[in-house]
Amino acid sequence: MARQICELVEANPRCAERDCFPAHLTGSAWVVNRCGSKVILLHHRKLDRWLQPGGHADGELDLLQVALREAREESGLSTIVPIGDAIFDLDIHKIPALREHPEHLHFDLRFLCVGDEDESIVVSDESHDVRWVALDELARYTQESSIVRMHGKWLARRGVHS
Repeated sequence: MARQICELVEANPRCAERDCFPAHLTGSAWVVNRCGSKVILLHHRKLDRWLQPGGHADGELDLLQVALREAREESGLSTIVPIGDAIFDLDIHKIPALREHPEHLHFDLRFLCVGDEDESIVVSDESHDVRWVALDELARYTQESSIVRMHGKWLARRGVHS
């Protein structure tokens, strides 16, 4: 995936624009609570799936900033901050054709962040629901391979064996 993402960036100066087809960059956040036992998930309105917050870069090549902006907008949490600036995960996933946009790929860079579980969540127009999900209940919400992968990476980082 890293090679494909690098090839997109090198070949297309518009790679961070949402109308760059057949693929463009996006940024997402794996947002855990302070003790690391829960993660923010949203039930995406258009895709009808539980996912991590994230979205289009809209021309911004600093994908960490994109991930932070999207996580704050989609959760209503103003306290979300990165845990370092390293990329936590990479994913390439297909987005179905919706309205005027053809089927395309999101080349998603994901960053590890922390948020305050005591802050009130606000559900945006892009979601049906947003909530803190306990890690041991994650499978009840989603079996998305990239979510399962990030869950495993987070547990490994914490030194927890699943």
